[in-house]
Amino acid sequence: MIGDRIVLTLAATAVIVVAGWAYLRLGDRALAALPHGAYRRLAPWLFAGPAVAMVLLALAVPAVITVGWSLVDDGDGGSGGFAGFANYAQTLSDEVTRVALRNTVLWVVLLPSLAVLVGLVIAVLSERVRYGALIKAALFLPIAISAVAAGVIWSFMYDYQPPGAAQTGTLNAVVTALGGEPVAWIVDTATNNYALIGATLWTQAGFAMVIFDAALRSVPGELLEAARLDGASEWAAFRHVTLPFLMPTVVVVATTMTVVALKAFDIVYVMTNGNYGTDVLSTVMYRALFTAKDNGLAGAVATILMLTVVPIMIANVRQFRRETGAA
Repeated sequence: MIGDRIVLTLAATAVIVVAGWAYLRLGDRALAALPHGAYRRLAPWLFAGPAVAMVLLALAVPAVITVGWSLVDDGDGGSGGFAGFANYAQTLSDEVTRVALRNTVLWVVLLPSLAVLVGLVIAVLSERVRYGALIKAALFLPIAISAVAAGVIWSFMYDYQPPGAAQTGTLNAVVTALGGEPVAWIVDTATNNYALIGATLWTQAGFAMVIFDAALRSVPGELLEAARLDGASEWAAFRHVTLPFLMPTVVVVATTMTVVALKAFDIVYVMTNGNYGTDVLSTVMYRALFTAKDNGLAGAVATILMLTVVPIMIANVRQFRRETGAA
């Protein structure tokens, strides 16, 4: 069986290589027969064509299909015919979806803000201590851990035992050691959403820190030195010199973390499965598709989620164009 898979993989690789070579070779010959002006205009598309095709197949086509399903009556006893916006009305009138929307907004507000704050603070402060590299490495390591594994780890971290019992969860062990009462972090509705966001932050703060650390190296050292010679404090130098240079990076990190927050699923699914008021749009969509077997309702939730991501991506592209001076 393993040998068959190896042979199949090698054969597929060979086919892709040969097909790619033939595509470029024959395409270049076909374009060479055109007038010079047409060749110059079309030649870039010869190389961009496969990438554009992959984007269309992997993103655009599934998006169109999802929107189409959202307009179909596919629930229990559904006719499978056109339903208009009935699926949207049904999901938005559902209390579970409203809770998920509220939680998603909470994720979108807190996760990007905390990721930017933690990443920026660690990147700035670690430059001023001899063991800064060790701190950066420790914060970066969770990036290599999958979201499912992170959910399992933090389930143990948040583990709760009744008062008086030995606390096996790290956080509650610390709380009780300091004289407090144990907290049911992922069951109590006052703390569970924040606990899930905290677990996700643990996996994402290292990414933000690395991006800010790279951006800090682009800040002109002579400007900082001039500010210090003029009597500016470290805080004033950071606020008036360093931070303005980092603002484009702050926008990029914040928008990236916003997309991560909107796509939150793995940690919620592993730690609570959406119970105790922790549903987000992704878990609602998952249950509609795989539990209720309602493609129409799942498509409506997915479309709502997609529509919330699109403006963020447009803002990110515009920010990138401003930075690079593109038209």
